[in-house]
Amino acid sequence: MKPASAAARERLKAAMARLASGDRGALEEIYRATSAKLFGICLRILGDEKEAEDALQDVYINLWRRADRYDPGRASPIAWLATFARNRAVDRLRSGKLRQASVGEEEAAPIADASPLAEDLLIDAEREARVHQCIEKLEDEPRSAIRSAFFEGRTYADLAESSGTPLGTMKSRIRRALARLKTCLEKGE
Repeated sequence: MKPASAAARERLKAAMARLASGDRGALEEIYRATSAKLFGICLRILGDEKEAEDALQDVYINLWRRADRYDPGRASPIAWLATFARNRAVDRLRSGKLRQASVGEEEAAPIADASPLAEDLLIDAEREARVHQCIEKLEDEPRSAIRSAFFEGRTYADLAESSGTPLGTMKSRIRRALARLKTCLEKGE
């Protein structure tokens, strides 16, 4: 079974191929799957919602015209589209077609941006999906103990007491479950 992120990536690749063949419905599918991420990239660069919306529109217009240029062997669809959106936003900055509220690229460069990059958000989402997938592969008792300990903040002693299990047994159960999780996660990397 593929992780959700891998399945989504495959659907996006298939939609890109259909778009390159002229399938208008594929553009809608691609838009639904990527517009929030690409808008975030444009907004981060341009700093203005209206400008980001205009840049995003340019991205999808150009995607419609140039979908055949996408090479799945070189990049994932979202990485290619993110680069496309970034370049479009930077082009808008450089062209000077921005509204008065925006600042020039030279002025914006030294401003620190504490928000995570879109690529980092995607990687984090894929890792989180992988962790949950691996947790689901555990047996019921260890899975419940792992969830309670790490997602609810319960202690080993709390878990042992609530399940009527000796403390040493509970610690061993969680330690073995964590080892299985580690193996599962390493296989997916």
